Amino acid sequence: MYQPPSRVNHPADVYHRAWELLEEREPAQALEILDPAIDQEPASTSLRTLRAWAYFQRAQLGKAESDLAVLVEECPADVWARFALARVLERQSKFADALPHMRLAAAMSGDPEHEAGVLRVERRLAESGAASYDDLR
Repeated sequence: MYQPPSRVNHPADVYHRAWELLEEREPAQALEILDPAIDQEPASTSLRTLRAWAYFQRAQLGKAESDLAVLVEECPADVWARFALARVLERQSKFADALPHMRLAAAMSGDPEHEAGVLRVERRLAESGAASYDDLR
């Protein structure tokens, strides 16, 4: 009798399972299945996006920043990646680096959450006394 090939580790199935795990706030488990799938499909933007989300949830901000910077470089119009990069930079108190990404995300999306993010980062940058704040306006 014919047995279809197992799809346990198929990248599409990994994507769906990792998404579920991230919605359940289980980023460690998501990373366990994402890393081997990314090794198998290193060019998969969707898998790398989920990995960045998992790193963000785990507060592994350096790793999230690295993944998101590559995603933004590869697709500058990816609003989610750009906003997520801004949030990761903001959480690391890199307000001057976060602000351009936050502004672009807000301009591209018109999302009130993104617009509120611009105001929040601008305020935090001003409060930090950053000399470069005026240059960013």
